[in-house]
Formats: sequence, C-alpha cells, structure tokens
Amino acid sequence: MSSTERLQRYLASERGECGDGEVTERLAELEEWDEIAGGPNLEEDVGVLSALANETRYKIVRILHVAEEELCVCEFSPLLDVSDSAISHALSQLTDAGLLTRRKDGKWRKYRATPRANAVLVALDGSRKL
Repeated sequence: MSSTERLQRYLASERGECGDGEVTERLAELEEWDEIAGGPNLEEDVGVLSALANETRYKIVRILHVAEEELCVCEFSPLLDVSDSAISHALSQLTDAGLLTRRKDGKWRKYRATPRANAVLVALDGSRKL
C-alpha cells in the first residue's frame, strides 16, 4: 500500500469520505509543513542537539551557563570524570556546533557559552515546568 493510499484511508476514516481532491489538498498542506519544518537550519539545529546529546558535553555547557563567565580548559578536569583528551574533544565539538566560544589567552584556552547555548538551556529548564 502506497503512502498516498494510506493517507486516503486515514482521511476517509476521519472525515467520512475522501476523494482525490481532498488527498491532494491534504498532501499540499503536509508538504508545506514539511518544507517549513525542514527549512535551511535543519542540519545546523540537529548538529546543536547532537552536540548536547552526551553527558560530558551537556555538563560542560551547563557549567558554563551557570558560571556566566569564561572558564579555562583546565577548570573542567576536577569537575568531570573523563580524561583530559575527552574534555578537549567535547569542547571542540561544542565549539564547532556554535554552543561555545573559544579564546586563547597566552598558553591557556578559555571557553564561554554562546547566547544560543544559554537559550537552549533556558528552554529546557522552562520545559520542565510544563
């Protein structure tokens, strides 16, 4: 059974009867929603969510969000139960996803949460109250 036939069966069961015109109309509406939902930022948004989908990376962003200041890479080691190379890799992924900014200060690298990272965390915090 094709997806169009399935859609026609669904519309018929919901609306009583369904002809080709109703199917065409509904397909156009669904395709419009798909285009809007999958807009030009879809890949970037999925990258942001993927970057946060790891406990170490999420905790780094959360720490920087709470700190509201730059932190040196060395300040994460005592807080995270992972190797220094895992921290460095996580920081790179988060920076590449646009969730952190990185600044070199002499021999140290300092990181700060971006406004986008802060907005995502605020949205997550707010969603817990729903």
